[in-house]
Amino acid sequence: MAKEENAIILDYLPNGYPLDTRPSHRKTAIAQAIGKQHFVLLELVPKKGIGLQPNEEVYLGEGKRDKIHHILGRIFLDKLTQTARAELDIILDKLIDEYEKRFVEFFSTCGPINARRHYLELIPGIGKKHMWEIIEARKEKPFENFEDIRQRVKLLPDPKQAVIKRILMEINNEDKHKIFTG
Repeated sequence: MAKEENAIILDYLPNGYPLDTRPSHRKTAIAQAIGKQHFVLLELVPKKGIGLQPNEEVYLGEGKRDKIHHILGRIFLDKLTQTARAELDIILDKLIDEYEKRFVEFFSTCGPINARRHYLELIPGIGKKHMWEIIEARKEKPFENFEDIRQRVKLLPDPKQAVIKRILMEINNEDKHKIFTG
């Protein structure tokens, strides 16, 4: 499993989960977060006396962590709070803008999975026809950004939104192939 260096807080529950039946003195604060690099959903325990805000970036790597005590583990989409679920879409949008070059490079360089299927076909809204159009367009020159993809491949669904859908599918374990997530 890929390790995350940094994560973005999706939701912070200072008193733990509301449905936790343990007495309040036994509950710990919980933060739900998404890793910046591999988009892994994580459950974190902040250090005592540290408050976190949604959209705040925290360090999770080796060495001294200033706000996070430890990582409880991975969580799945259905375990996110409503607040975390709402924040997820907003934060994914920002992260994809931040790492646009990485995703555009995928469109410019990815190859076949096997003799019958291509990695491009794993992106929602891209079938055989669009796949061949993308392959032909990238032969001329690599894509520069999402807008360039949209301009050069006619009738293609918004590539950024398609990438967001794919990441959500991978987070939710809807496909064995992991293109963007850890």
